[in-house]
Amino acid sequence: MEIAQKVSERATCPRKHVGAVIVRDRIVLSTGYNGSVRGEAHCTEVGCMMEDGHCVRTVHSEANAIIQAARTGTSIDGATIYVTASPCWYCFKLLANAGIKRIVFGEIYRDKRITDFARSSGIETLLLGASWSSTVLAEVKSVHVLGGASGKQTKNKSKRQTTKRRS
Repeated sequence: MEIAQKVSERATCPRKHVGAVIVRDRIVLSTGYNGSVRGEAHCTEVGCMMEDGHCVRTVHSEANAIIQAARTGTSIDGATIYVTASPCWYCFKLLANAGIKRIVFGEIYRDKRITDFARSSGIETLLLGASWSSTVLAEVKSVHVLGGASGKQTKNKSKRQTTKRRS
């Protein structure tokens, strides 16, 4: 989740900074943050485009993480997504159809339908709560990042260890 928080710092909509990291077998597959459509002006440059109380200029972090995986040909089927805020209903449906099997989020943002639908469709959801930023999940204590600056696989070790593995 700390990686998702770091990714959220790249968000270009001042209304909400959200970051997402898709992981499978301790390997980071993709990341995303909320920002404008590729090639378009960002909210930080031209302001938010508001409709019904929501900024519609941005693509959400979860959608951007899915798009990034697709652009690089990376399968995310069966993966876990860590996202700093719970997905909106639309992003949840994208995650479900992309094959995400577990959604870990740091705060509840909008829609309770997600929890109910996730339960009925076999997608695990986990709210880490207010203390998530001090927690390093066992799943990411040894992170393999695909496609680093050199395009080769690199390995980063976390300095902190967890005592209990979450399943």
